[in-house]
Amino acid sequence: MIWDTDFAISTLPALLRGLLTTIHITLVGMAIAAVLGLVVAVLRHLRIPVVAQVLGFLVYFIRGTPLLVQAFFVFYVLPEYGVTMSALTTGILVIGVNYSAYTAEVYRAGIEGVPTGQWEASTALNLPRGRTWRRIVLPQAVRTVVPMLGNYLIQMFKDSAILSAITVVELMTVAKAIGQSDFRYLEPFTIAALLFLIVSVPCTLVLRRLERRYGTVH
Repeated sequence: MIWDTDFAISTLPALLRGLLTTIHITLVGMAIAAVLGLVVAVLRHLRIPVVAQVLGFLVYFIRGTPLLVQAFFVFYVLPEYGVTMSALTTGILVIGVNYSAYTAEVYRAGIEGVPTGQWEASTALNLPRGRTWRRIVLPQAVRTVVPMLGNYLIQMFKDSAILSAITVVELMTVAKAIGQSDFRYLEPFTIAALLFLIVSVPCTLVLRRLERRYGTVH
């Protein structure tokens, strides 16, 4: 098949709209993953009976099952029990919750990396537990895991293509639809790959700067 430049250009508007949806999924999904992961990490660290065990099981379960299976379950199975959401909403929630299991482990490592002396100093100063977490522990823990969270952001951006399986109209879904309607797959899939690359490369460069700034890579 020979590359058709005119056809490739004609596909750009639709592919760019798909790219915007992909970016939307990534940003909202990462916000969910970052917040939910932090909550889970803190609750597990507090070792609240039953709660810590349940959260630990959920983290291992989510990490141990494929994102695609989770998306299929929420989109196709839950409606049978009265839980119905649009494909886009389902995709955002599924990818956000999926990645929260990974960010929770990252946060946990950051929390455990806070020097014991910091905890002891806050106890000696008789600081309230909540203030200790907000002012001392979390700022240090989050600072050290920012580069890793950046890695997950880039990975989520690429993994969003999986959501095409539940009819989310993101970049890969649009590329596939164009290919099927015009019986030409070379141009839409090539452009889709380039668009992924155009977004991912600058993000990777920013991530490297963060790694150097926070001193997690030597």
